[in-house]
Amino acid sequence: MTAERVSPASESARSPAALRVFPRARKPDMAAAMPGVVMDLAPLRRHGDFRLLFVGQFVSQLGTMVRVVALPFHVYALTRSSLAVGLLGVAQLGPLLLTALAGGALADAVDRRRMVQVTEAALALGSAALTANALLARPHLWLLYVVAGAMAAINGLQEPSLNAMIPRLVDPDELPAAAALQSFKGSVSMIAGPAAGGALLAAAGVPATYAVDAASFLVSLVALALMRPMPPPPRKGRLRLGAVLEGLRYAKSRPELIGTYVVDVVAVFFGVPTALFPAIAEGLGGAGVLGLLYAAPAVGALAATLTSGWTRRVHRHGLAILLAAGAWGAALAAFGLTRNLVVALFCLALAGAADMVSGLFRMTIWNQTIPDALRGRLASIELLSYMTGPLLGDAESGAVAALAGVRFSAISGGVLCVVGVVVVAVLLPGFRRYSSRSPAAPGPSPIAAA
Repeated sequence: MTAERVSPASESARSPAALRVFPRARKPDMAAAMPGVVMDLAPLRRHGDFRLLFVGQFVSQLGTMVRVVALPFHVYALTRSSLAVGLLGVAQLGPLLLTALAGGALADAVDRRRMVQVTEAALALGSAALTANALLARPHLWLLYVVAGAMAAINGLQEPSLNAMIPRLVDPDELPAAAALQSFKGSVSMIAGPAAGGALLAAAGVPATYAVDAASFLVSLVALALMRPMPPPPRKGRLRLGAVLEGLRYAKSRPELIGTYVVDVVAVFFGVPTALFPAIAEGLGGAGVLGLLYAAPAVGALAATLTSGWTRRVHRHGLAILLAAGAWGAALAAFGLTRNLVVALFCLALAGAADMVSGLFRMTIWNQTIPDALRGRLASIELLSYMTGPLLGDAESGAVAALAGVRFSAISGGVLCVVGVVVVAVLLPGFRRYSSRSPAAPGPSPIAAA
């Protein structure tokens, strides 16, 4: 499951103690007037650094989703093989595994904003390399795999710092709203980005599509430059080998965290059909349809996000994640069964809505139970959980398609996803029974409001 996935210093000098004594008055808003329906925009209104990060990453993610369409399209155009597309996941998985845990340790030891700046610049160079390769008379296929792997490694270094920024930018009671806003941003990016990517591929070609991604990083770099520094937590700013093990031990001690990781890996390993999209799109209309296939899950995810207010009334977060993951698999199995474009897009939208519901509850569990001093290292484990599954899933679906056909791969993946979720529910009763009302370890410390 891919819920966006979903993050430096506060904007005020007031201490957490002062915040408790003199709470900041909040104006009534539409979210308060229509609880359970309208998304809460308070974090964007109240915190300037959160706004900067939100806008910069929104533009950057739009470019990334353009590349997400262009790269497999380029590989399929050069090879005519769904297996070759699926192997992109293998090329990215190894480098990601090498850097993700190190990225988590770095997020707890260095300035998180600076870490994101450096890695964002490196990702821009990767997109520039893809653009230059596409301009060659005979583009190098091997270079696509190498650059994809290098960018995955950079993402492994960046994502823990990026995710760990959010709880330092908003107040503790705003974390669910911030998670919904982050999910909204990701959903819009995953709708507009692939649609734009498909249109660019059809109208301007592969080089121009890669170039748009490279240019999108400039906005993010400017936004990061305007934000305040985010030094590491007090007395934790020292990088050491044992820091990674501390994060792993903490995750192991919390069954609700282990459950979020396991169910996500199981669901997306079997249930991600994106490696099949270029082949399916070719029979339904070409590059323009390919963009629609990539965008459809995000349409459902956006609908789920915009109506996410009801989630605050749900306390059985583990059970909610399991049910949403099962619905994700069922919708993808239905996608594999249909040959009608409209029905296929509807099934993908249903899958995206279920994925977003699962993602919102996973993010809530993470933000409510992980101390700030461990947030970077735990974010690296989160990164591995929500990236390993899709990357391996691409390889799995591509291999099954090569052996038994594209349709069989899509259908069997959805069915096995549902079966896997049921097995997880049986084997992890602590996760299934988890409630936010249960005693939990102290979460992140409050910050001062702007």
